Amino acid sequence: MKYIIGIIGLIVVFGLAWIGSSDKKNVKYKPIITMLILQFILGFILLNTEVGSYLVGGIAHVFEVLLKFAGEGVNFAFGGLVNDNQFSFFISVLLPIVFISALIGILQYLKILPVIVKYIGLVLSKISGMGKLESYNSVASAILGQSEVFISVKKQLGLLPKHRLYTLCASAMSTVSMSIVGSYMVLLEPKYVVTAIVLNLFGGLIIASVINPYTVTEEEDILIVQEEKKQAFFELLGEYIMDGFKVAVIVGAMLVGFVAIITMINTLSKMIFGISFQDALGYVFSPFAFLMGVPLNESIHAASVMATKLVSNEFVAMNLLASGTIHLSPRSTAIVSTFLVSFANFSSIGILSGAVRGLHEEQANVVARFGLKLLYGATLVSVLTATIVGLIV
Repeated sequence: MKYIIGIIGLIVVFGLAWIGSSDKKNVKYKPIITMLILQFILGFILLNTEVGSYLVGGIAHVFEVLLKFAGEGVNFAFGGLVNDNQFSFFISVLLPIVFISALIGILQYLKILPVIVKYIGLVLSKISGMGKLESYNSVASAILGQSEVFISVKKQLGLLPKHRLYTLCASAMSTVSMSIVGSYMVLLEPKYVVTAIVLNLFGGLIIASVINPYTVTEEEDILIVQEEKKQAFFELLGEYIMDGFKVAVIVGAMLVGFVAIITMINTLSKMIFGISFQDALGYVFSPFAFLMGVPLNESIHAASVMATKLVSNEFVAMNLLASGTIHLSPRSTAIVSTFLVSFANFSSIGILSGAVRGLHEEQANVVARFGLKLLYGATLVSVLTATIVGLIV
């Protein structure tokens, strides 16, 4: 039965993407089918094989060690603020972002990351049938983050037509930044985080190929990556450390605001209507959770977590899932967890628009105009990933 529901779920995802397509006649089905098959193969390997377990275990161990190193720095600066055996979300989950960001800065300085991103992007362009720029951007977004990635393509930003700009923004919203992956692994099982990152990489290009199909000519298919200005090692390291700290503080501030607002709305909604806001969202989104593979008796609770991520951000939803107040089966947990690993939420529209505005005012207005369509596409990417996981586990 789960396979029938999952296949129906896939049909619904592609049906919704097709409905939102800007050029239904020119959708290229061959690369879409190729990438979809790759998603199933990679998802199966990561979740159901010893090789996958070994890979995920290795990645998780690396981040576990890195988080321990980060913990030493955090404890030195803030250790006295938390009582023994007590948990602080900001100190334990967010502040390690500073250390991971510093490591990314070091890898950037050594020219290791740019080479990796460039050549993975070139291989991906052959598979996806999209331009080199789009494929590079989808990989770079998963490492640099949805805001920072546009700096690396600054030279081409003002030259892009709106359909190519949409694909770049959709890829950025569908992925997550490597600097916060370790923080996700504190709240979710690492195997689901790694699987979601890999599947979303292809999923972003799949959904964009349906919603926003186009052909890039050889003359247009040129990748010009903005080189970072030459900096001394410690100057660059200091910048990345401060960037990481800014991200931690901004996410922390957003959590304070969103959690407080959601709690207030839940309380008022329960007083007036007899049902909390999150439960109401659960009822609205439960059919989608069911089609992703969540059993009917768990679909409302699972959908409330998913909807919370959409209206607030992924950290609020992950914290809700990890809190133990919502009890889901292992399969439902896998589906919900992989759905949560992306930047697809309303606040990301403003973040993307703001990031582009700092580089090109006119293009930022273009991004703002198709903001809701961006969120629509990025959410479908998350639904596609979760549905595939529902069929695999």
